[in-house]
Amino acid sequence: MNAPLRTLAPRAEADARPVKVLHLVDSLGIGGAETWLIALLRHWRAVGEPIRMDFVATGGATSVFDAEAIMLGARIHYLRYGRRDLVSFASGFRRLLAEERYDVLHDQQDHASGWHYLLGDGRLPPVRVTHVHNPAYQLRENYGVSPARRLTGAMGRRLVARYATHIAGTSRAAITASGFDAPRFDHIPKDALHCGLAFERFRADPTARGSVRREFGWPDDARVVLFAGRCDVSPDIGHAQNHKNSGFAVQTAIDCALADERIRFVFAGAPSPATPVLRARIEAAGVGARIAFVGLREDIPRLMAGSDALFFPSRAEGLGMVAVESQAAGLPVLASTGVPAECVVIPELVRFLGLDAGPVVWREALLSIAAAPRFDASLANRRVAASPFAIAQSARRLAALYRTGVLA
Repeated sequence: MNAPLRTLAPRAEADARPVKVLHLVDSLGIGGAETWLIALLRHWRAVGEPIRMDFVATGGATSVFDAEAIMLGARIHYLRYGRRDLVSFASGFRRLLAEERYDVLHDQQDHASGWHYLLGDGRLPPVRVTHVHNPAYQLRENYGVSPARRLTGAMGRRLVARYATHIAGTSRAAITASGFDAPRFDHIPKDALHCGLAFERFRADPTARGSVRREFGWPDDARVVLFAGRCDVSPDIGHAQNHKNSGFAVQTAIDCALADERIRFVFAGAPSPATPVLRARIEAAGVGARIAFVGLREDIPRLMAGSDALFFPSRAEGLGMVAVESQAAGLPVLASTGVPAECVVIPELVRFLGLDAGPVVWREALLSIAAAPRFDASLANRRVAASPFAIAQSARRLAALYRTGVLA
């Protein structure tokens, strides 16, 4: 049986072999955690850091970043995890742990990590990190749809207490909200371990403003608001599993467009079955030419450089890396109070509002922010580069954890 380790001996300095880390993810799709993991691979390859990262994709399917991860030296093992796949997952997972003898198991799947630890019991590496990325309400919705699933979530948390050697969160607030400050977790070191970004991708681009307006056929004096996030599963604002608050965002976009003819909106992110319904609402309001749904985009830095505000009204976030990216581009942010304040690097660029503030307050705040002169993008980028969100700093802290077993 693997027991939780309260203290861990540092790796011997004479042991020069690479640190071997296995990450558990659903997939290497486009998301804050996944983007961070790829940024880590790129950074460690560039600086020659002797850390090898492999992945178990528990969704069982290939995704956007797979080819690059493999090119950067990672191996990806597609082991579907679910109620119907427990036997095959456990068999493949245990075999992988036995053959590869990893130094670290870094599980990016919140409470489910406890079940993964149980299935690997006896073959787990000495360092076992449970990482919280999702907001607590989302975990409650995921596990709260039936008594059986609520029990699954509760048992997952108990198994984290039994097996994890460290608990990390994209924010300290996420750790607390997920229940990991309860007494049963007192023996486990825990702290925020922010995702990092390659800030240089968001440096000032003087051509972006014009190119974004030309792309959509908008006038040069258009004020562009960017919403960057997947479309929720339902167009209804009060739906339990709505996370990014797409319905609220679209209604606010309509209100702003009706109030100011210069306003334009770009909605960038994966579509959902709700997307056609939201488009229909926009068309019915007569502002279809001024609100664009562009799907998944790889040029988010360009869109940020060419926009006037980021609209981020999520119900809750583990941290909200898009707000940090926006600050790196010098783009002001209007966010809900469901976004942790730990995302703030440049206070002048971020404003928070409660979702209960009312549509008029949100509309006027967004119009005011979009109309203001842009912050010095070069200065903003330098300030983010000096923050814990810079990939070099994030990577340095993570490497220290992997080598010494100390989350500091």
